[in-house]
Amino acid sequence: MGEKLTKGDVKRIEDEISHRKLVVRKELIEAVKEARAHGDLSENFEYYAAKREKNINESRIRYLERMLRNATVIETESAPDEVGLNRKVEVWYVDDDETETFKIVTSIRGDSLKNRISIISPLGKALMKHHVGDRVTVRVNDSVSYDVVIRSIGPEEEELAEEMSSY
Repeated sequence: MGEKLTKGDVKRIEDEISHRKLVVRKELIEAVKEARAHGDLSENFEYYAAKREKNINESRIRYLERMLRNATVIETESAPDEVGLNRKVEVWYVDDDETETFKIVTSIRGDSLKNRISIISPLGKALMKHHVGDRVTVRVNDSVSYDVVIRSIGPEEEELAEEMSSY
């Protein structure tokens, strides 16, 4: 079983594959042809660089296609008062007396530097399906855990295209 993706994730991946096949591939093939026309291939750095870029693009296409083949599409809906995908959640760390806000996202979009927490992370797993006021124990491993209290849950937010980086 592969990644858990939303319908939006699948659409973005399909769009990237299409763009790479229809636009980027043609540009790179043309760059290889142009570099090859410069003569002696044994000392032609431009040719090798163009071939490398073409191979990177083809590799990326295969990677994304494989990701889609093995993915499980999950729903984003959750009750209005429940922690779910694409929701902002404010949590209070009991031991540290600190508050943080996170957005719950799929694993391919997780980015702790942007406060996007994956549903497969210990915190993300623990928070899912809980409600405001719930005290949740986050188990990092068999010997480490901590408690958080859910202070607020924001409405489901649309995924922004500019928010997505390459998968």
